Amino acid sequence: MYRILTIILILMINYTLIFAQEAVTQVSSDLDFKNLRERMVTYQIEQRGVKDRRVLEAMRKVERHKFVPLIYQYSAYEDRPLPIGEGQTISQPYIVALMTELLQLKGREKVLEIGTGSGYQAAILAELAREVYSIEILEPLTREAEKLLKELDYRNIYLKTGDGFLGWPGQAPFDRIIVTCAPEEIPASLIGQLADGGRLVIPVGVYWQNLKLVQKIKGKLITTDIIPVRFVPMVKGRKNE
Repeated sequence: MYRILTIILILMINYTLIFAQEAVTQVSSDLDFKNLRERMVTYQIEQRGVKDRRVLEAMRKVERHKFVPLIYQYSAYEDRPLPIGEGQTISQPYIVALMTELLQLKGREKVLEIGTGSGYQAAILAELAREVYSIEILEPLTREAEKLLKELDYRNIYLKTGDGFLGWPGQAPFDRIIVTCAPEEIPASLIGQLADGGRLVIPVGVYWQNLKLVQKIKGKLITTDIIPVRFVPMVKGRKNE
């Protein structure tokens, strides 16, 4: 009887040590990612000219490693795009921050995003705007992003699978529109769904692309080229969709 109790006690101690080690490892990982995120913001974003404090805080808060496959998590805070499946990528952190800053979000805006991907940009926007409506043409990515954003308790993000060239007419107009894939030219439907006084940030081009800021002021469009960029192409939906 004594030997049985001893064995049980040893097993309990071993299991306790294993769980404790797992807990320490998790805390250590969380701290590592937090430090990496802080360095990302300081050296990749602030030092390259992004100044909006709300954008910087959102970039510090949203955990980019949760929006990439497990094998890329420890690369999540490097300044480069990463694969997310279905032939798509998550944009580099600097570009996410720059495009978000160009939107000039104050907190009450209704935003349309074209190209949900893994949901990272949508999460950043949700920290800064009232509502985010995001369209992804690839249903598997929509499902995965919806699941993750729900787990992270984002309640002001609305997703759907659809053709980004069409926008989201039922929810228009939008105060801001951001496009995270590149069409050959700016879709007229998105211009039509942009509210007066609104801002549209979009990469445009085939191989050589330019990031553009479009402002609609009293019905007139003012377009500004920002920087050369490289995004995946914007894909049209099937005709029977």
